[in-house]
Amino acid sequence: MDFGLSDEHRLIADSLRRFVETRLYPHEELVEKERQVPPDLLKELKAEAIAQGFYALNMPEEFGGGGVDYLTLAVAERELGRPSGALSHVCSRPANILRACTGDQIETYLKPTIRGERAECFALTEPQAGSDARAIQTRAIKDGDDYLITGTKQFISYADIADYIIVVTVTGVDETPKGARKRFTTFLVDKDTPGVTVHPMQSIATRGYNPNMIFFDDARVSSRQILGAEGEGFSFANDWLYAGRVMLAAHCVGRGERVLDMAAAWASSRKAFGQRIGDLQGTGFKLADMAMELRLAELMVWQSAWKMDQNILQREEASMCNLFASEMIGRLTDNAMQIFGGMAMMEESPIQRFWRDARIERIWEGTSEIHRHIISREVLARHSA
Repeated sequence: MDFGLSDEHRLIADSLRRFVETRLYPHEELVEKERQVPPDLLKELKAEAIAQGFYALNMPEEFGGGGVDYLTLAVAERELGRPSGALSHVCSRPANILRACTGDQIETYLKPTIRGERAECFALTEPQAGSDARAIQTRAIKDGDDYLITGTKQFISYADIADYIIVVTVTGVDETPKGARKRFTTFLVDKDTPGVTVHPMQSIATRGYNPNMIFFDDARVSSRQILGAEGEGFSFANDWLYAGRVMLAAHCVGRGERVLDMAAAWASSRKAFGQRIGDLQGTGFKLADMAMELRLAELMVWQSAWKMDQNILQREEASMCNLFASEMIGRLTDNAMQIFGGMAMMEESPIQRFWRDARIERIWEGTSEIHRHIISREVLARHSA
């Protein structure tokens, strides 16, 4: 593998960085205060992102998406990790699971989403089913050619803005050699379907890219809205699971680069005891650790993305990439808080926002504990008799 980025990669990165710095950074404080991207601003920025070719980069070119490979997508995701999450989403990367759309679903859901005319949210987590996704209780009961969905989903990002919901349900129980197992089915549910209610939640982080609860009360959907096939709700999970974990890591790298630049600039200008604080080992060594961990995370992202393009990335490798990068951004932002000192605690300081936002990275694409479980299980399997 050539670890150097191509001219095309640099062109995409440079173009996206200009867009991020000139069109997204200026609105971060507004989004932080209002806890949303104002609708008119969202419409304006989304139109610009679409016009410049930054929208739906991960979707198939045959349906109007960018059709880029995973390495190129990781390069783009690094740049889109720099602004706040809500503003990053104006360059939407629709859920990879939508690639499973067939028939009328392509015209009703996939293509409009790629064109920016519709937006989706993915509803898996429930009050009693987080890391243990197979514990979900939301049920879809067959009623003629329809299904009635009942249950509650929790922490669903973007549900307040989305037009439709990709929801994972239980449609029955199968007897297997290992005992009874739930049968999972994924549906595409329009948010205006009777029986669907979205309730916003207040989060300390990622303001504007807000979590929500979704309540389903006998929401009637057609069997034509099944994504994939009945009982195969998790069968195509690997099509999006690994990519989501690696792209989260790329996002952390981009955010980390921005934070390191800000911390280094502050350490170069702030003086104490007659010298720059960056020349004091207590600060300088923090910068060294931040730079080193950031480079390691970046290399893991490039290698993992390249392996996905070669179709050779292993499950534990995706977990390693996610785990290291998500914990890296936590350590890096914490060090930045220490370097900035009391100023970092002021609401007008972006450092405190980066610090708060970093905390969720260790949770939402699989907790650190789940990733360590995956990695340790694979290590032990290689040494089992």
